[in-house]
Amino acid sequence: MVLKKIVCSIIALLMVNFAAVQLNAQKGGDSKTGTASYYHNKFVGRKTANGETFSNTKYTAACNQYPLGTYLKVTNNKNGKTVYVKVNDRIGHPKRVIDLTHRAAKDLSFTNSGLANVTIEVVNSDLGQRKILAQTNDQGVSDNTL
Repeated sequence: MVLKKIVCSIIALLMVNFAAVQLNAQKGGDSKTGTASYYHNKFVGRKTANGETFSNTKYTAACNQYPLGTYLKVTNNKNGKTVYVKVNDRIGHPKRVIDLTHRAAKDLSFTNSGLANVTIEVVNSDLGQRKILAQTNDQGVSDNTL
């Protein structure tokens, strides 16, 4: 009986901690700076960490710093260009803070160099969804992720 109470307490504590992390990620304000790269075409059609099918034309990203489903504003620190993306995958490279789709990297103007120094900021989901939709409409892309 004591063991059952301990296990239940641990589970409850973990659930509260997870909820706090999710809430913090959704409310925005957190930012990080580092190196961004973009996905190779060989990943097109494969499943991402959240189960979506990967497409290089969507505004999505792989990032280990934030929970899946978090919306981010990504700014290229060299030219000031920004894009909004949704985290739907995990990145395998330890020296990168984010791995973007080709569409997002092109909008940030770093497809030729392959890497960019970026700042990533958490935005709330409503803003992230609206910005992704606006980017999609501005580019004439019908394949978007919200």
